[in-house]
Amino acid sequence: MSATATLPRTASVAVPPLYEARNITKRYGNFHALRDMNFHIGASEVVGLLGDNGAGKSTLIKMMSGIVRPDAGEILIDGVPTRIENRSASERAGIETIYQDIALVDPMSITRNIFMGREITNRWGFLRHAEMERRAIEVLGSTVHISGIDDPEKEVGFLSGGQKQAVAIARAVYFKRRILLLDEPTSALSVRETEHLLDYVSRLRSENVSSVLVTHNIYHAFMVCDRFVVMSHGAKVFEAAKRDTTMEEVTDHVIRT
Repeated sequence: MSATATLPRTASVAVPPLYEARNITKRYGNFHALRDMNFHIGASEVVGLLGDNGAGKSTLIKMMSGIVRPDAGEILIDGVPTRIENRSASERAGIETIYQDIALVDPMSITRNIFMGREITNRWGFLRHAEMERRAIEVLGSTVHISGIDDPEKEVGFLSGGQKQAVAIARAVYFKRRILLLDEPTSALSVRETEHLLDYVSRLRSENVSSVLVTHNIYHAFMVCDRFVVMSHGAKVFEAAKRDTTMEEVTDHVIRT
């Protein structure tokens, strides 16, 4: 081979999505909650999941969370077929769900809520309170910057809706979740709290955490999402990257469903 000869190019290998659902079906009797649904989440991506009530969005989120099992179809994590049949399997896949009602325990402290079910213990099984408090202070201060919170032992019941959402996000970030599922997270928040929440989602994307934002507010979706998926009657009816569509087009597809 001469010195000027060029070597043949090697074919680039496509990186599989973090999460992919293929041809997912879920029935409740004769009712199809999901019909051959295909859905994926890429690395460092925020996906807006849109559609009217009854479109199947919540069923899809519950399936990804391990609460609902599909009747048919395939789930792949990093391109590998995976069974997610319970919450523990979802956590092992790096998925954390932040529900509309936030799923925190009001009478418990911020620290205990962050570590609930995953407490730090010593070798005899006793809780390491000081260690958990130290780590709670660290994640609250470095990740979500919750305004107005100066005591990690404060009861969650005394927090505002936005502060509770931030605690839930801090919990997910601390346990190194790769995918956040946010189910109508802004519905009970003030304008300022909503802005803070959307800012958290954008910031986490830069830290390689992907998110799925379920919302009825298309304006909020356009603020942070990279791609939009519109559902109707359990099926995907529209999908486009933000750069390839407009708010008017997405709104039209949501309204037509």
